Amino acid sequence: MQIKVNKNKKQYKYKIKSWSDVTLDKWVKLVKAEKLTETKSTKEIIHIMSDMPKELIDSLSLIDVTIIIKAISNLQSKKTSQFKNIIQVGKQKYGFIPNLEELTLGEYADIEHFIKQGIESNMHKIMSVLYRPITETEGEFYSIEAYDNTSMRLRSKKFLDMKAEQVEGALVFFWTLGKELLTTLQLYLSKKLEKAKQQLTKDLQTNGVGLA
Repeated sequence: MQIKVNKNKKQYKYKIKSWSDVTLDKWVKLVKAEKLTETKSTKEIIHIMSDMPKELIDSLSLIDVTIIIKAISNLQSKKTSQFKNIIQVGKQKYGFIPNLEELTLGEYADIEHFIKQGIESNMHKIMSVLYRPITETEGEFYSIEAYDNTSMRLRSKKFLDMKAEQVEGALVFFWTLGKELLTTLQLYLSKKLEKAKQQLTKDLQTNGVGLA
């Protein structure tokens, strides 16, 4: 979408980005901008969502600002939030962990750490835990690379350039249900530990040993 701004008897044209142009990095900046004062938030949102220089934004009339913000809001209202279990960043395809109930202790620990450190600032790292390179596919099924903390951190830098719409369902999930995610993951871990304890108890009883 293009907007026209008149200044000093000259007309300038600027582009308002569509939601498909918004990267994960810009999405995080938008989220942080919403926490600023109304004036600063408006300025940041226009700057992030357009190619308009910041100094020009300050000279816009309130009517122009209202029109631009309304246009941006309309674009955001049209976005979808469909979760995608397979995404592509650059030339590489990545798959979401096929079964969250099989989450490893290492994956759980890193996600828990990133959530506590701040979801917005660490979203690219969280996504790099949940999305990993696809190693094999068969029909609608796929296998992903085993989890490794080092490769995750290297991958997370690439994920800053992800299109927000590629994983919008996941973004919405983490933003709106982020606090509940930790509880959910803890539940998964609790179930796995309980199952392991039951199996251990059974094995020990078979060998004539009790477990308190």
